[in-house]
Amino acid sequence: MDSRRYETGLEVLRQVDGKGGEAVVESLRNIAPDFSRYLVEFPFGDIYARPGLDLKNREIATVAALTALGNAGPQLRVHIAAALHVGCTREEIVEVIMQMAVYAGFPAALNGLFAARDVFGEHTVPQK
Repeated sequence: MDSRRYETGLEVLRQVDGKGGEAVVESLRNIAPDFSRYLVEFPFGDIYARPGLDLKNREIATVAALTALGNAGPQLRVHIAAALHVGCTREEIVEVIMQMAVYAGFPAALNGLFAARDVFGEHTVPQK
């Protein structure tokens, strides 16, 4: 294991979700410990840590992609919360999800909006 990639991934994950992703890592440790390591190393240690975009823009892209997929509700909720944590406003998140109606269809956008509603109800975030 490349501990540098893993440690970088954990640090970026902490910045994104404020918790360090321990819950996801622990939930996979008994069934697929290698997968939990990959989940930290590749997306967060390699991709999110790249200098080309800030974390806010990366989360906007992630919310858009997960909304467009239409079958990733739990992951979408996690990344909507992460988007709030890295500075996205509720309005920005709603606009990104609504934009996906053009490319992924109304059902995907509706599901995304319902996910956002649920996450917003669980998180108190000051609005700009």
